[in-house]
Amino acid sequence: MPSIRALALTALYALALTDAVAAQERAKAAKPTTSGGVTNRSAAAKIASAASSAPRSLSEHATIMDWPASDSAPPTTLREGTNGWSCFPDNPASPGNDAMCVDDQWMAWMDAYMKKAEPKIQRVGVGYMIAPGGMYGSNVDPFAKARTATNDWGYDPPHIMIIVPDLRALEGMPTSRESGGSWVMWTGTPYAHIMIPTTSVRKK
Repeated sequence: MPSIRALALTALYALALTDAVAAQERAKAAKPTTSGGVTNRSAAAKIASAASSAPRSLSEHATIMDWPASDSAPPTTLREGTNGWSCFPDNPASPGNDAMCVDDQWMAWMDAYMKKAEPKIQRVGVGYMIAPGGMYGSNVDPFAKARTATNDWGYDPPHIMIIVPDLRALEGMPTSRESGGSWVMWTGTPYAHIMIPTTSVRKK
């Protein structure tokens, strides 16, 4: 019999996926032109890009943050929010569209990731990256910047991300993009999380 945790996660996946699919058409229209560096775009363009990463009901009340100019600098606030979520625009310097909207647990995770520290997650966290385009990266190395022969570099379609307090809850889940559904990215590291694609995964 499935555990209560498994049933709760399944219900959360279904709810998040429903929200993401319902927002796809709006997100396609909202993506701004991303030529040039992050700092060269207007604040309005960055806000539109960030808002396209999640369902409108969530992003319209979220805090919109801009990516920092360097790894050691803090992000800047473009628009204050009221619902505890934070959205970031696409970074034109990276391949694909990495606009995202995350809850407080993911913000804690991101802070730990930037410091290369172990995340301390208190409860299940949800992040959205459903803006059109998807992105590219390593499925096994959290800090990879480019393809190597061994880092499983590939395309990640628009998706929802789930983090859990106890990584043992992810044991037994698929770890390949080509599994036909959700999979665990960066398995075996402190940054492992569930990827729930909202469009098809491209073959390598």
